[in-house]
Amino acid sequence: MNQHVTTPLVELEDISIAFGGIRAVDGASIDLYPGEVVGLLGHNGAGKSTLIKILSGAYKRDSGDIRIDGQSATINNPRDAKGYGIETIYQTLAVADNVDAAANLFLGRELTTAIGTLDDVAMEHKAREVMGRLNPNFRRFKEPVKALSGGQRQSVAIARAILFNARILIMDEPTAALGPQETTQVGDLIKQLKSEGIGIFLISHDIHDVFDLADRVCVMKNGQVVGTAKTSDVTKDEVLGMIILGKCPPGATPGPGAMKE
Repeated sequence: MNQHVTTPLVELEDISIAFGGIRAVDGASIDLYPGEVVGLLGHNGAGKSTLIKILSGAYKRDSGDIRIDGQSATINNPRDAKGYGIETIYQTLAVADNVDAAANLFLGRELTTAIGTLDDVAMEHKAREVMGRLNPNFRRFKEPVKALSGGQRQSVAIARAILFNARILIMDEPTAALGPQETTQVGDLIKQLKSEGIGIFLISHDIHDVFDLADRVCVMKNGQVVGTAKTSDVTKDEVLGMIILGKCPPGATPGPGAMKE
């Protein structure tokens, strides 16, 4: 994380949303700086995915403010979010299995030649460029994505996001279906993105993953933020205590959801 940057890339302030009278997110605030990974933790139903879907434009908040680079942002749908350089990589990896990496990167945004045909050469060139930046060992450009390993598929999904100048990346359980070697590969990708100044929200159930990759953690419970801390200031056991009990340790900044002593 760049310590000299004083303006957060993203600020979500006092965000709330209710479904059928139940507050899925209740007054949640969280921020993210360039080149930083913030891990979002909490049980299923804690509100972390819902909060992030508000940032990605999948849900429209009932109240609260979103700021990008310190400026108020209007995000009512995924297209608005993309306009601010926000891209989401879901656990299900919305990649098209039957086409190759380049076709996946440009899905829905294909490049065409002067006479209106698909410019496969330009798309493959660009795909090689962006994949080379992310994963220099990637060689399987001509094969359909279904032939790739989980880690390679994840590389394709990330490459597609950053190809269109994502500055804010939301990764939902990026290593959930991967083995140890591929998890390491995705970890390397995340470190590469960080070095380029991209800010990443990492939603994960895996506390070890989060400690390996995140600069800070934010724990949610029952739609509220329990607390936020630098990963270096808290232990895994303390974070588990935040997730399970809502207990905020001394090294964390308590949120509205912290258990009152």
